[in-house]
Amino acid sequence: MEFVEYVQKWIDDRLGIDTKVIDVRGRSSLADFIVITSGSNVRQVNAISQNIQDNASKMGIEPKNVEGERESRWILLDYYDVIIHVFSQEEREFYDLERLWQDDMRPSNQK
Repeated sequence: MEFVEYVQKWIDDRLGIDTKVIDVRGRSSLADFIVITSGSNVRQVNAISQNIQDNASKMGIEPKNVEGERESRWILLDYYDVIIHVFSQEEREFYDLERLWQDDMRPSNQK
């Protein structure tokens, strides 16, 4: 199983909302996959982010960078080849990152 598939499972474990996986291989030098998900409130956004970090750490995988944990409205987890955005629903609607990559998206239930 690829790391991005584990990430999807860990998001699902914390009931992430409308998770999207965007395959940007060959289109971005920053990552191979971008994962976008939402939580219904700040507590859930934090829980999703923490679940990803805890489980990845158990696998010996640490993020290159983590941003936004203080406010917990948009947490960015940079795992080199996989960049994860965990949004509050309001922030996700406002920034609408999916629009930038919509031709490359697949729902999280498609492997």
